[in-house]
Amino acid sequence: MSDPYKPLHHKGERDLSLEPALPPDRPDALTGVILASDLDPFADSNHSRQQDRDQAILDLCETARFRPSNLTGPFILHLSVAGNQGLVFDVRSEENVPLYTYAISVKPFSRLIKDYDLMIDSFDEAVQEGNRTRIQAIDMGRRGLHDEAGELLMSRLEGKIAMDRPTARRLFTLICLLVRRN
Repeated sequence: MSDPYKPLHHKGERDLSLEPALPPDRPDALTGVILASDLDPFADSNHSRQQDRDQAILDLCETARFRPSNLTGPFILHLSVAGNQGLVFDVRSEENVPLYTYAISVKPFSRLIKDYDLMIDSFDEAVQEGNRTRIQAIDMGRRGLHDEAGELLMSRLEGKIAMDRPTARRLFTLICLLVRRN
């Protein structure tokens, strides 16, 4: 069986000269985000979802504020959905050594994930129609949904993993994609 961890984005696989360097004193940085899935990470033919995934991972690797309790990074995050365990945050060192694993239930996010999927579909339809007003309205709704989901994620991880709102919002995007695949 192949390795279920398929790197979608990792600084070790990118041309670092094209990216802003993280300060060396960033104990809360993510240098890699790896989504665990038995599916090909590029199998999703929905262009909006691919763009959301790629942008979320890129932004996380450049600007995330992510710090598990009592640990100092930078970190690599392996994110997966695992049956009864739910959403699993497998935090590793830059050398990919396991440091911390924490799981939370995906159930509290169910409505938000469903709404996110519907918004992506509606956004694609609006783009095809060329309806700018509808595109703007959907985009505003998506921002509100990300805010709500980010707050929920931060509260579910309180005392375990600290993060800022932009990091939580971007992680929610990846959670939606993982849950949708399983």
